[in-house]
Amino acid sequence: MVPTDADLVRSAIEGRPEAFEELVRRHQSRLFVLARRHLPDESEAADLVQDILLKAWQHLASWRGDAPFEHWLLRIGVRTCYDHLRSRRRQREPTLSQVSDDETAWLERHGANEEPPSHEAEAARSLVGKVFAQLSPAARLVLTLLEIEDRPVKEIADLTGWSIPLVKVRAFRARAEMRRILQRMGVEKYL
Repeated sequence: MVPTDADLVRSAIEGRPEAFEELVRRHQSRLFVLARRHLPDESEAADLVQDILLKAWQHLASWRGDAPFEHWLLRIGVRTCYDHLRSRRRQREPTLSQVSDDETAWLERHGANEEPPSHEAEAARSLVGKVFAQLSPAARLVLTLLEIEDRPVKEIADLTGWSIPLVKVRAFRARAEMRRILQRMGVEKYL
């Protein structure tokens, strides 16, 4: 019989580290996907996953079992990503990137409601990446969870510890922040 996450948590708390290793095997890829959505650099995301797992190990006894273990782990992951983004934002110098020719071509096609060719998809991803890099940590987090991961507001509130009205307010402000960034980048004619 395959042990459940709850069984593995109990075993790990009782001093069997191989039980936690199994939990890591089960959930590491999901945590990596979460970290990659917030961090474009793969090695930085991998380091962040290790931080998440270390926090989970240190606080394993605090899991009460009233929610699935994966939910508890993702909550640690979201908060760790948010803390990392805030820390990184304080350390870096804000810069505004110019919009490349490919990105401008994509914006012109998208603004005309034409279907973008596949070679311009990279320009679209690049533009979104540049905009997301300039968003505040809270804005980046809420837009990633809401728009990219397509999570419901209630789930975002549960993962972040914010109230439902606060999630809605932060989403509204994040979209406004995104518009301001695009205007500073000189693409206001496409808004």
